[in-house]
Amino acid sequence: MADKLLRARAALAERRGTATVAGDPWRVMIVDDSSVVRAVIARSLEQDASIKVISSVANGALALKVLPTLQVDVILLDIEMPEMDGIEALPRLLALRPGVRIIMVSSLTRRSAEISLRAMALGAADYIPKPTSGLSTADDFRAELLAKVKAHAARARRGVACTRPPVSPAPRVAGVPTAGPITLRKAVVEKPTVIAIGSSTGGPQALSEVLKSIGSGVTQPIVITQHMPPTFTAILAEHMTRYAGRLAAEAQDGEALQPGRIYVAPGGLHMLAEATAAGTVLRLSGAPPENSCRPAVDPMLRSLSAIYGRKLLAVILTGMGYDGLKGCQVVAASGGGVIAQDQASSVVWGMPGAVAQAGICNAVLPLGEIGKTIGRIARGEGL
Repeated sequence: MADKLLRARAALAERRGTATVAGDPWRVMIVDDSSVVRAVIARSLEQDASIKVISSVANGALALKVLPTLQVDVILLDIEMPEMDGIEALPRLLALRPGVRIIMVSSLTRRSAEISLRAMALGAADYIPKPTSGLSTADDFRAELLAKVKAHAARARRGVACTRPPVSPAPRVAGVPTAGPITLRKAVVEKPTVIAIGSSTGGPQALSEVLKSIGSGVTQPIVITQHMPPTFTAILAEHMTRYAGRLAAEAQDGEALQPGRIYVAPGGLHMLAEATAAGTVLRLSGAPPENSCRPAVDPMLRSLSAIYGRKLLAVILTGMGYDGLKGCQVVAASGGGVIAQDQASSVVWGMPGAVAQAGICNAVLPLGEIGKTIGRIARGEGL
């Protein structure tokens, strides 16, 4: 009964758009060998009254020892630790407490990025890079930390495993309803020349499933903006090459779009398309962030839509916020196709929810259907 009440409270809090209910904070464990890092993270979290750090330990072995005695919603797990590191502790922690949500906390090194992405394939819910230096990066880290802890803690309370993403509310965006039935566009989706995908929280796992199921017969270039820091996007592209069966890489400024290739926006830069006499080339831009993101989905979609119009297919996958909404509005106005991931299969139904509820989608689909649908449209078989 107590467990049912806890989940009901969490569900109610999520619908209200609040992190939790009074007197029942989200419970967090910090696992990091640096006492300084543990203290910084704890201070960042507990400035928010809805979060309580209930345990702070120095390695995975200690986390395994104390976890059975605690009720924990989220574990922040460092990668490099003595005695038992994060990648060794991860599956053991999940086996001991299947419902807990584990967020990997890593440095911005290539090795840490590689391990973080591998950890998500092993069951980690998310990752967050440690701040480098300076007040601005510390502020950005705290904002991202709080948002991810709250989002994943709510899902832990609802008893939803990482392999079965939960329902999550769409953000409040001016001019976009946050509830009610979804209206689909009835326009015919043409065979596209280019496929564009945008994603954020939960995106690496979602992209893996989509790209694996598109099919080998799809020859259109695929351009992807995934909200990620530098280094992480390069590793993500390498992973895509292995599981997607086609060459993927970070986009390079001035390179031409080629059939069958996957291009990933580099962390820290917007990826744009430009029409030239020789064909379409990609441009990288350090322009200010849009929707607090760089790379952002909106500028990618605007630039592609200006070139391809009805021959562009835009797909918005799981993610916080509403990046991609304005870009998809441009795509729809130009006659291009728009697909959004549905609420039940999204880790966070922010980005796809905003697009779905704006009435500009040709389809709103569960994750397992998106890749196959892209493949059918790309082969000219229709939606």
